[in-house]
Amino acid sequence: MLIIAGFILLNFSGIRAQGIQLNVAFYGLQFKGGDFPSGKVRLKDTLSAATLLPAYLAVRQQHSQILLDSLKAFRQRFELNDWLYYQLVRKVAQELCPKNEDYNIYTLYKWYFLTAAGFDARLAITGEKLIFYIYNEENIEDIPFFMFDKKKYMCLNIHDFEPFDIHLQPPVPLVLKVPGAVNSFSYRVTRLPDFEPEAYQAKSIDFIYNHRPYHFNIVFNQELKAVFNNYPIVDFASYFNIPLSKATYESLIPLLKNNMSGMGAEQGIDYLMRFTRYAFLYENDQENFGRERRLSPEETLFSPYSDCDDRAGLFFYLVKEIYNLPMIALLYPGHINIAVALPDPKGTFINYKGKSYTVCEPTPQSVDLPLGAFSPALSGASYEVVYVYDPAKN
Repeated sequence: MLIIAGFILLNFSGIRAQGIQLNVAFYGLQFKGGDFPSGKVRLKDTLSAATLLPAYLAVRQQHSQILLDSLKAFRQRFELNDWLYYQLVRKVAQELCPKNEDYNIYTLYKWYFLTAAGFDARLAITGEKLIFYIYNEENIEDIPFFMFDKKKYMCLNIHDFEPFDIHLQPPVPLVLKVPGAVNSFSYRVTRLPDFEPEAYQAKSIDFIYNHRPYHFNIVFNQELKAVFNNYPIVDFASYFNIPLSKATYESLIPLLKNNMSGMGAEQGIDYLMRFTRYAFLYENDQENFGRERRLSPEETLFSPYSDCDDRAGLFFYLVKEIYNLPMIALLYPGHINIAVALPDPKGTFINYKGKSYTVCEPTPQSVDLPLGAFSPALSGASYEVVYVYDPAKN
């Protein structure tokens, strides 16, 4: 046992002194990080700046550039967005130090890997909790942040402490400056990895349109739930651009296109609206999750239940992929829907910045609404255009 200024490096019997092979399963893929030392960093005393600083120095010395280069290469090979890369970092940190064994060192590993990748990440202490922040320039609604030098830092690990009001005991930031760690972190997910085929499962979806039954056998990656499990409520520009994974896309989009062959844009949009409205069971987020959540399009496809946010996201994605027409998202108190710029507007359409948009309701209502019809529950309600999609500019 080696004790160095506030932390303990433990060598366990039965583990080769030269290290063990780091192999981490990542949503059907396999990350190989080479050998890492068998010794484990642990805090000797209670959590404090005095014990964390030497622990960080030990972590930095313990893990070679080979592991950092492997993380970088994996990220580039599979084109991981920042959020997906963070999920990989979490899994690697869990392998090196399981969070239930030493949560603080587990968090320190995550911070170390992100700062080594160039992200401006910060640590802070509140009581016996180690809080993990990262510089972000986007509008995130449901997680706490702090401002430093006019920069916003979002809390990446608040979900580990729920229920916990961080404002009642404000964290004290630690000064651990890492050269080159200056980049902002983005929650935007614009591409999902090409998961291995073995990671996918099949799901049957049945849907009736104009008295004709349609049957879909789609595939989805069950582990995708973990990708978005702690995903925050991002701005609508980010939310409406989350894609399907390649295998799910290929199992659904060509079939939808085939079903709509011979339909004009108006009937095709109506088909997609009713598919999104009636092929899935409805339940609001409080009943489903106990909190507000916005499902990605792929999550909506395989989730037992979904609400208006989820269906608006799925409908938007389907229209964009199949017709690529201009759209706007309309946010009402407690509801959201989509309006599409059809070649020939239908019903009570909306004029917005020189275009006419037909309202499409992808969520079940008390009556069966056609294209261009508002829900009676929204009669006279005010709305805000929270996202504009223009194919010519995107």
